[in-house]
Amino acid sequence: MSRYDRHVFVCINERPKGHPKGCCLEKGSAEVRDAMKSLIHDRGLKNRVRVNNAGCLDACAHGISMVIYPEGIWYGGVKLADVPEIVDRTILNGEVIERLLILDPMYAPSRLQFNLLEKP
Repeated sequence: MSRYDRHVFVCINERPKGHPKGCCLEKGSAEVRDAMKSLIHDRGLKNRVRVNNAGCLDACAHGISMVIYPEGIWYGGVKLADVPEIVDRTILNGEVIERLLILDPMYAPSRLQFNLLEKP
């Protein structure tokens, strides 16, 4: 059993300006990570859900990218405004937000609903 019920990795990879794949950090991923960490803490989930930096997830071309484990849910094009929805729908309720999924099949989750996270 894992120490955490869910583990979120937010790409904060930095590429040179003008790189064809883009750069999550340049698109605001550090702010997304910070907001998610803060909201997880505010919801009393900091001992059950871990939000970490990730180096290159090889998905920067899809916008700000993150992956949520153990389910393996890959989101791309994440905006700061999406953070509360990700926490409520995915982290707490195990629901995949289809509009945020990276459409490339290599990032597809195995299903669209996972276990609920019991509230603290």
